Amino acid sequence: MPNSLQNTYVKAETHAGITTIEFFHPQSNSLPGKMLQELADAFLKAADDSGTVVIILKSAGEKTFCAGASFDELIAIQNEKEGLEFFSGFARVINAMRTCPKFIIGRIQGKCVGGGVGLAASVDYAIATENADVKLSELAMGIGPFVVGPAVERKIGLSAFSQLSIDASSWRNAQWAGRKGLFYEVYPNIADMDKAVSDLAGQLSHSNPEAMAEMKKMYWKGTEHWDSLLLERAAISGRLVLSDFSKNAINKFKSKK
Repeated sequence: MPNSLQNTYVKAETHAGITTIEFFHPQSNSLPGKMLQELADAFLKAADDSGTVVIILKSAGEKTFCAGASFDELIAIQNEKEGLEFFSGFARVINAMRTCPKFIIGRIQGKCVGGGVGLAASVDYAIATENADVKLSELAMGIGPFVVGPAVERKIGLSAFSQLSIDASSWRNAQWAGRKGLFYEVYPNIADMDKAVSDLAGQLSHSNPEAMAEMKKMYWKGTEHWDSLLLERAAISGRLVLSDFSKNAINKFKSKK
């Protein structure tokens, strides 16, 4: 097993109707293909689990919620087929979250980059701390936020999505993300955020599952074509990541780590 995959995990635990899906990667909770598949599988399993009423998505650690795609795997992509397969991993996770009939609460304790912003945008209710700055860095790496774009645009609108994706080197703070609708609640510290997450999950765990499933269909109306759209977007990213520009840019990003 490569060093970058040692001690990584995606795990799910269910208590009193609340399923918590947690992921961890030692490189700022970045996501290699294996973990993307495990995340998608976890959401699909929870979707079919009669004991799950509501889901919490969280990552381990305090500083970074998710740093997006794994640089090691981006560098290793050798052809368009491999590129499509890697970026399709993000498509599968977003679509699994989109079609899951259970509400998903996002516990966003720290920074979100690239695909991490996509995850935050794909939950149904995001609760964050003031340290949860956001950045869509894809253009700076020679690609673009093609796969996560529909999810982010759906949450914050085309104007704010354009700001994030064009100015790919700048962070927006959690208050900005809250004003734009990416985060629904922002707290000064992790303890307060965790209390809010727990309170909402407890409340929803006693709500009518059928009503919540119908509400979720309503909220995600108009996204039925995403099964094909996100794969088309994955193909674009998979092609662009092969360019010399992207290879050089990703190596520069990696060297700063």
